[in-house]
Order: sequence, then C-alpha cells, then structure tokens
Amino acid sequence: MGSACIKVTKYFLFLFNLLFFILGGVILGFGVWILADRSSFISVLQASSTSLNVGAYVFIGVGAVTMLMGFLGCIGAVNEVRCLLGLYFVFLLLILIAQVAAGVLFYFNMDKVKQEMGSIVTKLIRDYKDGQEDSLQQGWDYVQAQGKCCGWVSFYNWTENAELMNRTTVTYPCSCEKKGEDDSPLVQKGFCKVSNSNGTQSGNGTQSGNSPEQWPVYEEGCMEKVQSWLQENLGIILGVCVGVAVIELLGMLLSICLCRNVHSEDYSKVPKY
Repeated sequence: MGSACIKVTKYFLFLFNLLFFILGGVILGFGVWILADRSSFISVLQASSTSLNVGAYVFIGVGAVTMLMGFLGCIGAVNEVRCLLGLYFVFLLLILIAQVAAGVLFYFNMDKVKQEMGSIVTKLIRDYKDGQEDSLQQGWDYVQAQGKCCGWVSFYNWTENAELMNRTTVTYPCSCEKKGEDDSPLVQKGFCKVSNSNGTQSGNGTQSGNSPEQWPVYEEGCMEKVQSWLQENLGIILGVCVGVAVIELLGMLLSICLCRNVHSEDYSKVPKY
C-alpha cells in the first residue's frame, strides 16, 4: 500500500472515530435515560423487568467505553502507532460483542415484558393512592394523560381501586379526564370530583356509590398505545445500535489495514501528557 493510500486510510479512520465518539455518547444517553426517566412509562417498566435495568447499565458501559475508544482510535490513527491500532481493534471487537448481547437481551425479553405488563399495571391501578408521591403513579398518570386513554384494557380497570370506588360522590382518576385542545397540557394527579356547570362539586352519587358511567374520562384503555410506544422506541434504539455496529466494522477494517501497513514503531509520536 502506497504512502498516499496510507494517508487516506489514516484520515478516514480518524473521521470514523470522531463519528464513533459521538454515537457512543448517544448510546450512553439512552442508558441514562432509561434509568433516570421518572415521568413516563419507563419508570413502570423498571419495576416489572430487571432485564431492562441490566440492559440500561450495559448501554451506559458500552457507550462510555465506545467514547474512550473513539478518542484513542483518533490518536492511534493520526500518529500511526501500531500498538494503539491493534489494541483499538481488540477493544472494538469486544464492544461489538457487548452491543450485540445487549440488543439480543432487549429483543428476546420484550415478549416477557409485555406479558408481565398487564399484571403490573393492573396492580398499580388497584393500589393507586390519592395524594401519594410515587414515581410509578406519576409515570402512569403521564401515560394516561399523554396517550388520552384510561386504565389498561379500558377505564373499568379503575373500578378495582377500593379507595376510588368507596367515594360517595362521582370521583374519577384526574389523568383520565377528557380534555379539549385549549385545556392545560399539565398532567393532573390523584382523584377528581365531577363538578356541576356552575363550578361546584357534584354530590350526586348512586346507590352503589361512585358510578364509573358518569366519569368524564377516556373510555379506551392504554394497552395498545403503550405496546405501540414500546415498539417505536425499541426500533429507534436498535436502529442506533445497528448504525454504530456498521461504523465499528468499518473502523475495525480500516484499523487492521493501517496497522498492517505501518512498518515502523515510532513511539515518539505518542502524545506525552
């Protein structure tokens, strides 16, 4: 390979590593988002699946190492240091294997998560407490408000909540309330009482107490919308991982080509700090 080809390979490898560094940050961000999100359905999923937490830590670890290797790959490519290029190839191979393992873990556990999801959400609705500050309750309130749905299969899932159904007035989950386009986008929490047209709270109940037929809520359950949301976000995560894997394979190819054609070890090129 001529010197011109080596130079082209070197700078292509540098550009790949720069992109590699950026995508490593994206993977790390996905992992942090899964662990830190407390305002969406992710917080509910964390309670139902330990695999999700394990996968998040794998993403954080892989993302951090990917950023480090992208940085070291840039140094090795620009300075043509064979030991760094060889080390870079080995670590890149290990990162690729770890990413594939994380992707497989996520993919094959999605059906298990979906199966457990119904019982987790049903229990959450049954044990929901008005006025209690709880991340799972807040996450489910967010899902119902943003998804414009109520309950899991239907709004009748809320009839299993003893505290709600023991109310003597018509009371409903606030986050299920039907809203118009001009209404506030803020997510309401807890239970709300039905108000009359003059703004006063209604005291009308039925012989059986709180009547769900009088609730001003969305009747559709959240099951299909939540599963659709999971598929969309899983597709984004897997898409990013596939993109990173392609860049890793190209980086490995370029690094091994450059490493084989750098004949002399000039350690004076290694930056000293």
